[in-house]
Amino acid sequence: MTSSEWGRVADDGTVYVRTTDGERAVGSYPAGTPEEALHFFTERFAALQFEVTLLEQRVNGSKLSPEEAAESVKSVRAQVAEANAVGDLASLAGRLDALGPVIAVQREARKAEKAQRSAEAKQAKEKLVADAEAIASGSDWRHGAQRLRDLLDAWKAIPRIERAADDALWKRFSGARTTYTRRRKTHFAEQDEKRAGAQVVKERLVKEAEALASSTDWGPTAGRYRDLMRDWKAAGPAPKDVDDALWKRFRGAQDAFFGARDAENAALDAEFAANAEVKDALLVEAEALLPITDLDATKRAFRDLADRWEAAGKVPRDRMRDLEGRMRAVEQAIRAAEDDAWKRSDPEKSARADDMVSKLEAAIAKVEADLVKARAAGDAKKTAELEENLASRHSFLEMAKLASQDFNG
Repeated sequence: MTSSEWGRVADDGTVYVRTTDGERAVGSYPAGTPEEALHFFTERFAALQFEVTLLEQRVNGSKLSPEEAAESVKSVRAQVAEANAVGDLASLAGRLDALGPVIAVQREARKAEKAQRSAEAKQAKEKLVADAEAIASGSDWRHGAQRLRDLLDAWKAIPRIERAADDALWKRFSGARTTYTRRRKTHFAEQDEKRAGAQVVKERLVKEAEALASSTDWGPTAGRYRDLMRDWKAAGPAPKDVDDALWKRFRGAQDAFFGARDAENAALDAEFAANAEVKDALLVEAEALLPITDLDATKRAFRDLADRWEAAGKVPRDRMRDLEGRMRAVEQAIRAAEDDAWKRSDPEKSARADDMVSKLEAAIAKVEADLVKARAAGDAKKTAELEENLASRHSFLEMAKLASQDFNG
């Protein structure tokens, strides 16, 4: 019989765990020795212990809601109670029990947070109501409607509070919007008398737009046209027949300027077309590097191509995305190959694979020695068992060697 502090292996191969209620059978491991059987079930305990530790970290770190935490503790506790593992299961159950008070504290904290959020929501809605009522009593006709829409969007984003309070605040908020809309309509009805003034403003804007039409100072002039358009909209409507004629002149000046700017940009694109042809040729070379067979050589070749790429200069705007995207794809493939090479040569994983091969070879040597003795003694049963064991270990050794070759070669 093989045993440890928390379990034992009976002569028939059954593995038992020691608990506060006595021994309990957890299974068997017919393919290995009693020591291996005990190790197998203690490893199961280690995995369960890791799960408890991870749950403790998540609960103590408030990574789960109290409800999720309680459900997780319940689930893991069931696993511990029925675990087919060898180890101090009682200590794991105790650690799970210790999480109960922690979850209770967190639950109370969540309740307090919820109450705090409700209070904050009420305060936020009261502020929105105050802002809406201030707008409704003011005379910001240009921006007030948009501000009220923004306030409405903000209102919708705030959670509902206690129903009576929420309804009362909404009634004030909605009333403010209605008041503002009514007053705004009245205001714009009076603006008909001011259309003559709008005509004067728009005539001035048209004259400036026409004076700028022949400018070649592209950036600042484009910005000024945007300003003129903003001022045009702010001026309000002139009498309709006049307004249409002024707009035709204003838009004509804009079209003349932007048409000339676009023509110059098109000329630049034509100039850059030759650069695009150079980069097309470089892409043929770059894409021919894939798939990668010699990483170092590929990296050297790509660095040379990248230098030539930069030296080629600018390309037409409608080609930039396509050309840069294809070059970036080659670069990303090289980086992926570098990452893969590093992963395959990871010293820690390689060492683990080599260690597994060494351990299996040592175990096979021992079994072979035992097999020689069994054959010499004429023990047919023992010989058959050892031969079966040896075949199994050789199979594992082949798999371990393949894994080691993956990391080392």
